[in-house]
Amino acid sequence: MKLKTTLILLAIFVILLTSIILIENRSEKIKEIKEKAEKLTDFQASEVEKISLKNQDQSIITLARDEKGNWQIVEPIKAEADNYEANSLAENFASLRVEHVVEKEASDLKTYEIPKKEVILWIKGKNEPVQILIGMENPLDHTLYAKRADQPAVVLLPSYLKYSLDKKLFDLRNKEIFKFETKDVKTIEVKTQETNWKAVKEGENWKLTSPIEALASKYQVDNLVDNLARLRAKDFVVEEKKPEDLRNYGFDQPEFTVRITMPESKELTFFLNKKDNRLLATTSWSSKIVEVETQIENDLNKKIQDLREKKVALFNSWEANSIRIKRQNDQIYAFKEKVKGKEAETEKWFIEMGEGKKVAADESKVESVLRKIEYLEASEFIDQPAFLKEYGLDPAEIEITVSTSSSDNQTREIHLGVGKEIKEKKLIPVKNRELNYLFLVDPSFLNELPAKVDDWKQVENKK
Repeated sequence: MKLKTTLILLAIFVILLTSIILIENRSEKIKEIKEKAEKLTDFQASEVEKISLKNQDQSIITLARDEKGNWQIVEPIKAEADNYEANSLAENFASLRVEHVVEKEASDLKTYEIPKKEVILWIKGKNEPVQILIGMENPLDHTLYAKRADQPAVVLLPSYLKYSLDKKLFDLRNKEIFKFETKDVKTIEVKTQETNWKAVKEGENWKLTSPIEALASKYQVDNLVDNLARLRAKDFVVEEKKPEDLRNYGFDQPEFTVRITMPESKELTFFLNKKDNRLLATTSWSSKIVEVETQIENDLNKKIQDLREKKVALFNSWEANSIRIKRQNDQIYAFKEKVKGKEAETEKWFIEMGEGKKVAADESKVESVLRKIEYLEASEFIDQPAFLKEYGLDPAEIEITVSTSSSDNQTREIHLGVGKEIKEKKLIPVKNRELNYLFLVDPSFLNELPAKVDDWKQVENKK
């Protein structure tokens, strides 16, 4: 009896489960049919291979993907398209939702001013394109009257499409026509009506080689290179420049000339010139003359003093593993050493006391001095000083040596000599052994330097 009851209940369960599955499948199919009916187009943006926008004046803009999948303008001119803008266009017309069906069988399209504009989309694997005819704007909610050329219904489309439909040729063009790989730049030379300078990249840093030899500000030079690579066209003035165009727009004697060299002796030259209150630009790699934003002028007009690296020493204080401060015959030497703790190994600062002895250092004081040196900047420079003795640097009043070790185990030493204060300037000369000029700095940083070993000793807490 129990077995029979169980079998009956099982059969009822199977019937109920089957009914639920059938109902759910039917609901899903109904939902799919309904969603499909609410769409004017049903394809993915990635499937769009070509788009044409036809305006009320009958002008046509056509974009097509190239073999790499990048968008190109093929009509009315041949030019690179802005991939972001072109992809947005494809996405807006893919799986396009209908806001409302106005007429299932439209009899008079002129009532809706159809077609004012047309959008034609060629879909991968389809023989015929999808043609959407756009009419007037609905004054109530700014939706757009429209219909597919192969369907009888007039519908309302979302208002956001107006933004895409109003795109001009300039909006769809790639405006970063001068882009290059900034990481590849090895030298940069800038010539203006007032200055002429050149910088060479050495490792991660820049060095000025003309009109003076000095460290260049990495920030300033990198910023200029980045801004040149990001120059965007505000307007396309000439598509295919000719010698007479260069003369007419003043490029025979440009206001700014920037020459950049890259690996394998590749050279790129920028020419920029003011014309009728517009800043025009072209390059040795481009056939175009364009108008660009004038902000780049600020970078190009930098004076040599603005381009120089003002930091006395380029290093990261957290990478320092020792510091030696020497005054005549006295010196203080602090170093980092690994110490095993209960849970992990850590690094601690110690002071050398001689005869192999060491004491714990006040880490905050040592690291404070290192940060002071890291951020120590020149107020002025003395280039090619004739006699270091005149500045108290032969020998130096104070010698500072910082040893560093980077994450990739590259070690280096920074040697600084501190001279006598120049009274009339109220500045102190500092000599970096790697450079042939002097930094004049505010003497206040000397207040942080320890005068004796005890100044850096760790003070034990007394209970």
